[in-house]
Amino acid sequence: MAQNSPQQNMASLRPPVIVIMGHIDHGKSTLLDYIRKSNIVEREAGGITQHVAAYEVKHAAADGTERRITFLDTPGHAAFSSIRERGGRIADIAVLVVSAEDGVKPQTLEALEVIKDEKLPFIVAINKIDKPAADIIRTKTSLAENGIYVEGFGGSVSCVQISAKTGEGVPDLLDMMLLTADLEDFRGDPSLPASGYVLESNLDPKKGLSATLIIKNGTLKGGQFVAAGSATAPVRIMEDFQGKPLKEATFSSPVRIIGWDKLPAVGEEFKVFETKNDALEFAAAFAEQSPTSNEPLPDPESGVTVIPVIVKGDTVGSLEAIQKELAKLSTERVAVRIVQSGIGTLSENDLRNAEGIKNTVIVSFNAKIDATARAYALRQGLEIHEFNIIYKLTEWMEDIVAERTPKVLTDVLAGEAKVLKIFSKTKDRQVVGCRVESGSLKNGATVKVMRRDAEIGEGRIRELQHNKNKTSEVTEGMEFGALVEFSIDLAPADRLQAFETVEK
Repeated sequence: MAQNSPQQNMASLRPPVIVIMGHIDHGKSTLLDYIRKSNIVEREAGGITQHVAAYEVKHAAADGTERRITFLDTPGHAAFSSIRERGGRIADIAVLVVSAEDGVKPQTLEALEVIKDEKLPFIVAINKIDKPAADIIRTKTSLAENGIYVEGFGGSVSCVQISAKTGEGVPDLLDMMLLTADLEDFRGDPSLPASGYVLESNLDPKKGLSATLIIKNGTLKGGQFVAAGSATAPVRIMEDFQGKPLKEATFSSPVRIIGWDKLPAVGEEFKVFETKNDALEFAAAFAEQSPTSNEPLPDPESGVTVIPVIVKGDTVGSLEAIQKELAKLSTERVAVRIVQSGIGTLSENDLRNAEGIKNTVIVSFNAKIDATARAYALRQGLEIHEFNIIYKLTEWMEDIVAERTPKVLTDVLAGEAKVLKIFSKTKDRQVVGCRVESGSLKNGATVKVMRRDAEIGEGRIRELQHNKNKTSEVTEGMEFGALVEFSIDLAPADRLQAFETVEK
């Protein structure tokens, strides 16, 4: 039997970090809600998880020992795909939640791609087995059709049937998580300085800039200094996921550090230092790499209509999702551009910036608006649009884009007729017999004359007759007589094409 290396002997078993993934409304948050006996679903606007959140629970393993598990809850809505990817990078194991009613859906496949890209071991949780429309066999078939082969159905992926609402099967799922963790043998060394990832960052109105970190190795202690990218913070105020103060935390724990000099980039790896100078030196090396979320305006000569947007959000994750969704709305004629963005309360200064850019849209997403900003907006006639659900914001912006898209006059084919017979010609006026092949032709319409697929000129209909009666319009299938003003002699088989000018 192979012996463990000295380094492995020094390392301790590390609690697994589990990411819960899957399609919107398949029960991810309800599952976590049941596990930790709280109610995140009702607190989230619209019942949709809009941030990645981390929670730590304890579960009695098969041998009776109590073990910790850290959970990440990721949003299912399409707008939050980058947040789901971040959760996948930070996690050790994924649980792919699939509804027994619906089977595989678009965000199920997005989550699967993240799992594959990150090479995460994963478990399938077939949820909603308590529902009347639940069909386990159909769900497993749907999984297999999309390349997910569970145990007993042609593959080796662990599968647990659960009801997140009633709790049926949830203990089995927790056991499977710990079993998978044991097989993967996750380890960490508590004697090392802590390292891990920034999960979320935001501005606490009372305490200042804060960030939630997931420790993947080592120990974090009060008095140390944390650096993530170009941002640094002293470890003076450290809280667990419930907001309780901590003096020390070790691997797999989610912790909240308050007091950053700037918001750390979400998804950034963090490191811990014993002195402030060491942390600042590390951060300085990353200063030039800090990305900006604001986009340049198009060249005024391009002819593109710009919709400038100023947005304040509650978290970096929210801003990422908003930026991604608004970028999709730009067209050849309209450019949606975020000219200013930030975390925290919308202030009077934000509104003053809006005044300097014509037709700016001001958006607050889950962000507070201070009283002076509201008063200033009222005085200046500025409108602040408030949202707490991402797709409501997107739908509203779609209407703004449609409203501000410049109208273009364009010719549209209204109808086509074939010349059957030439009756007479006087100077540039000709009387012809025709049949409408498609659409309709109106008296007074300008027509293009086509001969053997080539345009030979342009004329005008001066009179229409059907069954020897004058008419204002002829439609598909009708034979008619027409007085056409045209300088070139018409011939049988020529085609008259009528166009209408419309706004698009």
